[in-house]
Amino acid sequence: MRWVARHTHGVALGAALLLATLLTPALAAPAGGPAPPQVAAAAANGFAMMHGDPASSDTTPASGPGPGRVRVTPVVLGAACASVMVGSDGYPLATCTEITTREPTVVLISPTSGLPLASLSLPAGPSVLGGVYDYLDNHDRVVIVSGTNDLLRIAHERTEAGWKLVVASSVSLTAPVIRECGSARCDVVVGLTPDASGLVWFATLHGLVGTVDPRTGGVQTVALPAGELIANSISTELGYTAVATDHALYLFRAGRKAVPQELFREPYDRGGPRKPGQLSDGTGATPVFFGPHAAAGYVSITDNARPHEHLLVWAVPPGRTEPFEPTLVCDVPVLTQLTNSGTEDAPIAYDRTVIVTDTYGYPYPSGTVGRASPTSAPFVGGLTRVDLWTTGRGCRTVWNSSARSSALPRLSLADDMIQTVVATRLETAETSVYGDAAYYAVIDAATGRIVQRTYLGSGPTFDMLQLVGTTTPAGVMYQGTLGGYVRIAPDVSG
Repeated sequence: MRWVARHTHGVALGAALLLATLLTPALAAPAGGPAPPQVAAAAANGFAMMHGDPASSDTTPASGPGPGRVRVTPVVLGAACASVMVGSDGYPLATCTEITTREPTVVLISPTSGLPLASLSLPAGPSVLGGVYDYLDNHDRVVIVSGTNDLLRIAHERTEAGWKLVVASSVSLTAPVIRECGSARCDVVVGLTPDASGLVWFATLHGLVGTVDPRTGGVQTVALPAGELIANSISTELGYTAVATDHALYLFRAGRKAVPQELFREPYDRGGPRKPGQLSDGTGATPVFFGPHAAAGYVSITDNARPHEHLLVWAVPPGRTEPFEPTLVCDVPVLTQLTNSGTEDAPIAYDRTVIVTDTYGYPYPSGTVGRASPTSAPFVGGLTRVDLWTTGRGCRTVWNSSARSSALPRLSLADDMIQTVVATRLETAETSVYGDAAYYAVIDAATGRIVQRTYLGSGPTFDMLQLVGTTTPAGVMYQGTLGGYVRIAPDVSG
């Protein structure tokens, strides 16, 4: 893997942060709220995986680069970097997919320069989703599944010759895949997350859900109904694991001998054929657990209804060990300021608040996805914030924003600000060649207004591909792109 770094500077256009607007007293507080419980087997919340934590809250305890000048370093790797995680030693680790070979690749990054220190490529699989969803464990090892369905833990270590990445352990998941579909390459792991008991949960594209006991290497699986696909990651919280297929939301627990036990299956409105700006049929969202207390209490997805998708939230009491009927506490159309809406982004969810981002019409690279209906549409963008009532039943839209986010946003619990990248059209119409100008943006979670915009660059190097950014404890943001990642750091040069 070769990399190219470019440096640019930007000046924040926003100045003072806007004051939060007053909400109806019965609604949740404007923003913030408790972080999800820390899972002992994972790195610290906010830094452990693509969506920040096993609950997939898309929140972080870290503030962003700040309102002053920033130093921008685009790093071109020839690979799309879906996740950047940060270990307890301060070293960022990116997981990327090589554009030409589709090989999952782990990249160790210098915390001072933002440049790669070492990389390790893994075997490619039959799906581009293989190796996209992974996590960092509590020993700073990347836990990832290769394209050949090996569950790996990859450590980084310094030698006399420099940094290197090594496979510290491996568990084969090939046998259950063969048992279910007949060959070693007919299915691939797409979702991966640890739970509070230490088990590793995984899900495959064609609907196999399983657990791995890292102490014994034991693997247990169950198969979902034929024809249901899993195209997003999975989440754990409350002793449960949530899995969304292109037909329904499932809730599991680890039963006897860690065999996945289905607690409920909730179908949703699939909306017909895939929408432009989405990578699969059905929901584009990873399920998210959230709530106002340490035990989250809610699980949420977006459906794929037309013309506007709905936010769906169910109450999930902790401790259930037998199948039960969940209570739907919120079913509301979102992004209704648009003619059509849809999303490939998981929502931000915290306390009693959920924020949904529109990706309808987002111009993914040609060949990335199959045929959509309609085949294409302008990418307009937008966000919607929905709050649950404090009674636990019902919800309402708090604000709609016109922010044209080209990245999956993340909320800082430190300052109640949403960090993302917004795109401004440089051309009259969207084309297959990405020509937008990219700006690092800060959005006030209380109002939905952009309070800071800093120019990053334009062209394919700054195509954020609706990937999510990660901010380090030092306030440095790493944002994945189509060809690598961008490092956005406070400029302390004076």
